[in-house]
Amino acid sequence: MKPVDPRLLRYATASRGFLAVTAAIVLAQAGVITGFAWTLTSALVGAIQGQPLGELWGYVGAAASFALLRGLLIAASERTSARGAAAASAQLREALVAAVARLGPNWLGGRNAAALAVTAGHGLEALDAYFGRYLPQLVATAITMPILIGAMTLADPLSGLTVVLTIPLIPLFMVLIGLATRGVQQKQYGTLGRLAARFADTVDGLGTLKAFGRQHRAADSIEAVTRDYKRETMTVLRVSFLSGFALEFLASISVAIVAVTIGFRLLAGDLSLLVGLFVLLLAPEAYLPLRQVGVQFHAASEGVAATEEIFDALDAARTSQGPDAATPARGSTIALERVRVQRAEHVLPEVSLSVGPGQIVLVTGPSGVGKSSLVAALLGFASYDGAVRIDGAVVAHARASTAWAGQRPGLLAGTVADNVALGSVVDAAAIGAALCDAGAADIDPATTLGAGGVGLSGGEAQRVAVARALYRARVAGSPVLVLDEPSSALDATTEAHLWATLRREADAGRGVLLVSHRRSARAIADRVVALSPLFSREVAKSVASEVARATISVDSRIVGAEVRS
Repeated sequence: MKPVDPRLLRYATASRGFLAVTAAIVLAQAGVITGFAWTLTSALVGAIQGQPLGELWGYVGAAASFALLRGLLIAASERTSARGAAAASAQLREALVAAVARLGPNWLGGRNAAALAVTAGHGLEALDAYFGRYLPQLVATAITMPILIGAMTLADPLSGLTVVLTIPLIPLFMVLIGLATRGVQQKQYGTLGRLAARFADTVDGLGTLKAFGRQHRAADSIEAVTRDYKRETMTVLRVSFLSGFALEFLASISVAIVAVTIGFRLLAGDLSLLVGLFVLLLAPEAYLPLRQVGVQFHAASEGVAATEEIFDALDAARTSQGPDAATPARGSTIALERVRVQRAEHVLPEVSLSVGPGQIVLVTGPSGVGKSSLVAALLGFASYDGAVRIDGAVVAHARASTAWAGQRPGLLAGTVADNVALGSVVDAAAIGAALCDAGAADIDPATTLGAGGVGLSGGEAQRVAVARALYRARVAGSPVLVLDEPSSALDATTEAHLWATLRREADAGRGVLLVSHRRSARAIADRVVALSPLFSREVAKSVASEVARATISVDSRIVGAEVRS
């Protein structure tokens, strides 16, 4: 780890101001330390030499004042560091969220979502120590050490030279220790990411695991990763304690060398007691900042180890073309022009279609032909060739003009009403109407769901997801509804109710892009786009697998982000 990573300061600009304030406080502290050492030395030497008590009270009072002032400066430094660290970490977290939103779900689909969540949460919290302790201590070292060594050199050049010659040993050992610490810290944080991903995957597939009797094997796997994390955490602590001991030992030996030379010179009469005691009081203070840098280095190393994934996202967003900037806020007609979706090494058939106000366009075809991939391209969740247009203007995606529901409901822990109104103002009447129109009138909006929508059947969860799309379309005024297989888990009666709702939405002037393999959907469609399989069954299976994997990435976080947009 570099002493100061320029990327942290570049992306967390809030740190610059508090570092400037910290530098001013540290400069004052260096003067206070020097003043305290001189006044205390003068008082002690005066007492030893038998000066009247009245003459010494001035030195004692000045020393006490310097001690009090130093305490106040330390408190001010701690407060400034804490406030600056909180501001810098919050800014970095906001930058990460903005970068993910800018890069889009297609980029996010290639990342481990659980590990990224750990980085954005626990990792950035650990980074508080970097901004709040390590950086201020580094500033203190850069300012305090030269001042104190300069004061010692002016008072006694030999003692100053001794400090200058012995002090490089500490940075040398710090570099060696830092190399060891970086390796074990990165390994520990990597294991934490694996543990989070394994746990999230296990919870997500717990029903399937129990159905096949494999839940115990999954639990054993999590336990094994947990043991690895425990072992690596203890390794980090062991390295930290050993490095702390080495730094303290070197600093103590260095101070002892200064003290011994002063003692011999005092006995030989080559040095006055006033100068010797003054230098002896400053010697530990000269080594203290560098020792504290080593201590705070370990406190901050976990947070710094977590930043690599954050910087990958921030750097990628910084160098991207920023497709969202080219996307108009709203448009009534969306069109796909010779769009060909790419899935891994496979290319799907070329498609052109348009959806205007009052139209229901049905996209149909056999499984694996690329219907869901087409929706993913329209919403910016998949790479494609061709053009997406809103009211004739070429855009990167059409999310700003759509309210959509995918094959995965993407429900969150909370009430049904919270899920329907996700990211929007809660309107109880509108939520009830959306649930009713989606065929979910029998679902109580106050029903509390677990993670992933636990508490509802598959068909109920699907209807709640459709109600969410309807709610957004009505509350946010989205001109186009995009629904991907919204009736796959519904019975014929509920499906007919949903088709009637979509027809009413279209008759009211809203465009509807409907993906469905149900023949009953043709009855409400104004136009049917039938996709044909232009590749083998093996390729179709591979594409279907890729589509499912991409769909998993369009989870509750993306749903929430899109509803808020």
